[in-house]
Amino acid sequence: MNDIDTTAKAFRPREFIPGRIAFCASTTVLAVEARERLVADYGDCPLEQAAVAVALGGDGFMLETIHRVLELHIPVYGMNCGSVGFLMNTFGEANLPERLARAQEAVLYPLRMQAVRDDGTNAEALAFNEVSLLRQLRQTSKVRVTVDGKVRLPELMCDGILISTPAGSTAYNLSAHGPIVPLSANLLPLTPISAFRPRRWRGALLPSTAEVLFEVLESDKRPTAAVADFTEVRNVVSVAVKEDRSTSITVLFDPDRVLSERIIAEQFTV
Repeated sequence: MNDIDTTAKAFRPREFIPGRIAFCASTTVLAVEARERLVADYGDCPLEQAAVAVALGGDGFMLETIHRVLELHIPVYGMNCGSVGFLMNTFGEANLPERLARAQEAVLYPLRMQAVRDDGTNAEALAFNEVSLLRQLRQTSKVRVTVDGKVRLPELMCDGILISTPAGSTAYNLSAHGPIVPLSANLLPLTPISAFRPRRWRGALLPSTAEVLFEVLESDKRPTAAVADFTEVRNVVSVAVKEDRSTSITVLFDPDRVLSERIIAEQFTV
């Protein structure tokens, strides 16, 4: 989600053996029923013994599965049983072992968020899409933005602000009118959400090595939450974010669904 090694290559998960597929499904009826049929065809392997995890759902569930298997160091192959499915392959039950053997891999590196709450407690989380700060009440948030130790925005009044991985640049970042970033660009989009002051600031592109610090000003009057993918920390006073190259996940795509190409193509969608 630069966080990506874009070298496309055939993937053979642990000398793939049929029966070593762990099927994970979202709670929707479509996904649950799809899992039942796939388990009947290919077996039901526990995640801890699997060579690959197959996620059945939408993009949100794909992110959940990525976080779930991160410590297991196994790749994830998604099949769309949800709505958007940008990170997913087309659903199909036939010839799954062959599809896995032909799949192309993308290695993703997350953002690491370190947040401090107003009571002094700390929270840490990883984000493969984005880290966002969001106002909790009716008043705008007021945030100071520091990049690599230099204050770049002394005061930003906004509904929020986010920093995205390249793969995440097509998600919330794009909805907030941030730029789509190719996977090999080594850039992280920094995008305001409904900026009130300075009104004309549209964000920035930062090098993937950047260390970003968000400081919430007037936090008692303007409470602000921080969100890393689906982990929310409320009432934050500061949030530090940087890319974590010590952690990675491999995501698998069918040859006609390669992620780097789809992100390029998304920039020409009208």
